[in-house]
Amino acid sequence: MLQTVLLLFIVLDPFGNLVMINSLLKDYTPSQRRRIMIRESVVALLILQLAVFAGGPVMQALGLKTFSLGIAGGIVLFMISMGMIFPGRKLMDEEDTADPVIVPIAIPLIAGPSTISLILLLAQKYDRSMVATSVMIACGLSTIILAMSPAIYAFLGVRGSRAMERLMGMLLVMMSVQMVLDGIKAYLQP
Repeated sequence: MLQTVLLLFIVLDPFGNLVMINSLLKDYTPSQRRRIMIRESVVALLILQLAVFAGGPVMQALGLKTFSLGIAGGIVLFMISMGMIFPGRKLMDEEDTADPVIVPIAIPLIAGPSTISLILLLAQKYDRSMVATSVMIACGLSTIILAMSPAIYAFLGVRGSRAMERLMGMLLVMMSVQMVLDGIKAYLQP
């Protein structure tokens, strides 16, 4: 179980998401950011628990494959990252980003395609209650780090945060392209 928790924690990547999420929420006070991050972490936990218990059957019933998660998530992340690199270009209306609910923080930043795919695989391989417990522990640790992140973001300052936001945007572009390529590769494999 410890290995599963560590694997999920690494895939959840709270340290990588720290700057990206704070950049998306830069117009909020640190306490509002903390509240939004906790709320979005709870939503992500519920989505991941749903993936543990119902993910496989639901995807089968809809005729979806796991590579679809990678391709769709990669496209969404690419759009988000372009907004981080070129902040003058708006991909979403102001009212869409006024109070982010579920997208883009809970999905795909916290509960991304790679995490959901991993959980679907773990739920097929191991006891579902063990996987569900591992998801709760990993999400709990990730939430603690994200809740403390406004202080780290404040330490960076405006210029440091802007530089980190663009750097994270570039990394997110690469991650999104890799997600799409992995999804295509999985699709092309017999």
